[in-house]
Amino acid sequence: MSELKENLKAQIIEQLNLEDLTPSDIKNEAPLFGDEGLGLDSIDALEFIVLLDVNYGIKISDPSDAREIFHSIDSLASFIESQK
Repeated sequence: MSELKENLKAQIIEQLNLEDLTPSDIKNEAPLFGDEGLGLDSIDALEFIVLLDVNYGIKISDPSDAREIFHSIDSLASFIESQK
């Protein structure tokens, strides 16, 4: 799963145009949204939904689950693994 996490970090950096970050700057357990993490917002969440669909063929059926799924790299990777 560590390879998946590294791929996710690189894809997030590319998808969200976070040119000033490298994958090593993103901690697996750190929140992706809000002031404590990367500081991403609801627009970025939409980009995550597109990323999951395009790169992994995964659609989120219940949008209320997105907050938990997109909490961190760890939670995102666990969700992807559970959908395989």
